[in-house]
Amino acid sequence: MNAAERAADPADLFLRLEQLNAIGVALSRETDIDRLLEGILVAAKNITNADGGTLYRVTDERTLKFEIMRNDTLGIAMGGTTGAVVPFYPIALYDRDGVPVTSMVAAYAVHHDASVNIADAYCEEGFDFSGTKNFDQKTGYRSRSFLTVPMKDHENEIIGVLQLLNAKDRITGAVCPFSEADLHLAESLASQAAIALTNRLLINRLEHLFESFIGLINAAIDDKSPYTSGHCERVPILTMLLADAVDNCKVGPLKTFTMSDRDRHELKIAGLLHDCGKVTTPVHVVDKATKLQTLHDRIHLIDTRFEVIRRDVRLELLDARLKALQEGNREAWSNVERDCEARLGEIDADRAFLRTCNIGAESMRPADQQRVRQISARYRWRDGDGAEADFLTVDEVENLTIPAGTLTREERRIINHHIEVTIQMLEALPWPRHLKNVPEYAGGHHERMDGKGYPRGLTRAQMSLQARCMGIADIFEALTAADRPYKKGKTLSESLHILGRFKENGHIDPDLFDVFMWEKVYLDYAAKWMDPQQIDAVDLAQIPGYADPPAH
Repeated sequence: MNAAERAADPADLFLRLEQLNAIGVALSRETDIDRLLEGILVAAKNITNADGGTLYRVTDERTLKFEIMRNDTLGIAMGGTTGAVVPFYPIALYDRDGVPVTSMVAAYAVHHDASVNIADAYCEEGFDFSGTKNFDQKTGYRSRSFLTVPMKDHENEIIGVLQLLNAKDRITGAVCPFSEADLHLAESLASQAAIALTNRLLINRLEHLFESFIGLINAAIDDKSPYTSGHCERVPILTMLLADAVDNCKVGPLKTFTMSDRDRHELKIAGLLHDCGKVTTPVHVVDKATKLQTLHDRIHLIDTRFEVIRRDVRLELLDARLKALQEGNREAWSNVERDCEARLGEIDADRAFLRTCNIGAESMRPADQQRVRQISARYRWRDGDGAEADFLTVDEVENLTIPAGTLTREERRIINHHIEVTIQMLEALPWPRHLKNVPEYAGGHHERMDGKGYPRGLTRAQMSLQARCMGIADIFEALTAADRPYKKGKTLSESLHILGRFKENGHIDPDLFDVFMWEKVYLDYAAKWMDPQQIDAVDLAQIPGYADPPAH
């Protein structure tokens, strides 16, 4: 049986058709573009028993770009998953005058929307094979048979070209022409491959569009609040660092946890959207750098009142001096001077104290809160209507006595409401199956393991590991962030000390904290995202809740 007879053998054709079906299923399941392109060329080589081949993609610049190149005899494997870039310039589809180039076989196939089957390149007329001959001369190879097939998408546009080289007889191994059966099988494969590639490209573009839309939301949040502009970027990164660390950790209770590429993508999307509800949070609350800040810092209004009080004291001094002068009472004159200086000193001290109180801190002593109230009652002044009023308004007293940070209880409620909005927004979206957990992952980063978090008071058992990862990432980022208006970023050791206390009091997941420490996630994050001045030495023995990893 000669090569032509074997090519037409029903048993052989049936076997190769089965191969073709299996290849089509495999290609439709592939999600990585490089692996998909590589799979297309390798499958075409196998089904036609070709020694080599090249897969080109049509570019926006109207060229054919070398994507994958294989040659078994010469041991060439470039493009795809190999990491080796194909070192050839793209093939131009048009010359400088815009005239179609048809001298190259691959370009001819594109312009004529037709497959080209060449038995021997050295005997073929009408095509430019000078590049092929130069390649053969340099390598000692002999390029003979070519099968070139255009790849068309669902809109009948050519998106690539599949070119196979040197068909080999399946019994003798001798180079022979590609048969009609090879041509039909290659065309069928090219059609399936084009659909698979188009689908994957479409999915990738939709995913890119979706992520870009998420970027727009985060950019809007950042534009509202430049002080937290990095938060939406850093939390997803730290979340993925921790999740990957758990995936890699081979000791402890979480050693069996694994994540696929789809799992990682889902968690990444959740991380990017974890604060999307902040688009509804008022700017003056998000950016509240001091206790009295609204659209501006109201401490200056209090400064003005102090100046009025100082003016009144000086006027009283002048009146008293005049009276003492008229009476010729030098002792009264001196007493007035001393009393005035004392009162002005007291005013200045109270003013400096209130300015200090206006700066948020981790805690405010009850005695200091009481002093604010005493100052409010000590001074009287007349408002714009001429009526006598308390020196501080009720709202100013409430703000200046905030026990921690710069937010009142109502403002804290407004800030906390962003997570409820986040959940409402995300649960309203028709998520595809591979992203169905995004609302749960993103909506749980303010919950606590002991059920004392918000907004739903979930316990550890009611939360996914991914949501618990995001909770730790959100806390650690907030502790170390140096771009907040109301605080300085804490050092690495300070942040880990607080995180360790959170482990002990049921705030964060203890097993995830252990992995965070064992796998040095904090160092990976700090190296890229923390100010070098914040990165101090960490004594693990001083970190609350730290335990050495168990032996393998």
